[in-house]
Amino acid sequence: MIIERSMHPGWLSNTWLVADKPGGKAVLIDTGGPMEPLLESIEQLKLEPEQVLCTHHHYDHVENNQAWKDRYGCPICGHASEETLFGSLDRRLEDGDEIRVGDLFIRALHIPGHTLGQLAFLIDEEAVFTGDTLFRGSIGGTRAPGHTTFEDIRHSILDVLMRLPRDTRVYPGHMETTTIGREWEENPFIRYWRGEDTPRQRRVLAFDRPATLLLEAEDYDGGTKCQVRFEDDQALDIVPGSRVVTVDRD
Repeated sequence: MIIERSMHPGWLSNTWLVADKPGGKAVLIDTGGPMEPLLESIEQLKLEPEQVLCTHHHYDHVENNQAWKDRYGCPICGHASEETLFGSLDRRLEDGDEIRVGDLFIRALHIPGHTLGQLAFLIDEEAVFTGDTLFRGSIGGTRAPGHTTFEDIRHSILDVLMRLPRDTRVYPGHMETTTIGREWEENPFIRYWRGEDTPRQRRVLAFDRPATLLLEAEDYDGGTKCQVRFEDDQALDIVPGSRVVTVDRD
């Protein structure tokens, strides 16, 4: 398997080019990264891109969908529940759908939370492309457009992604790669959910609502990501640290 990456310098969003072999077939996973580095790889390796696979509809992951389709005739594939958010899809995917591209065997995994139709793509049972659900050392938030719930993203991570073999390589929607085993052992959110760590709680305002900060951890962009519990309805949420203000330091 050949895997090449292009990353947007501002959004830090990845476009992944995955091919079965030199001179073979390929897919593109998300299209927010610059096209030029991957076009060079396609030419050098004599690849034939056949599909654009979308983890979700956010602009920093789909900016170049139409450009890739126009150049190579690649159908745009995404979860059916987000079709109107994409504008349109050429192929609507559901959980467990299987795609063959050359010698690549691809399985779609529905992992909602960050968005309703968030997908991961497991390729050859070796590599999983997790979009904005799981990052190296962090996770996706449940406040972005089209989000669902904390319960969804926790289920998607613990009960879907973390059940993959520990040596499965993880290629996230932003920044650097990791493995399932590394995230199981080191990701602060997963360790907290597993009961391995118990951070000190404190009172905060999150999105201007009184809340309890349960966990704060470094995010992929150098900021922080937080798990909070709101006081009014006891709802749990994953929010950016920039929207959390401490009100009680005792």
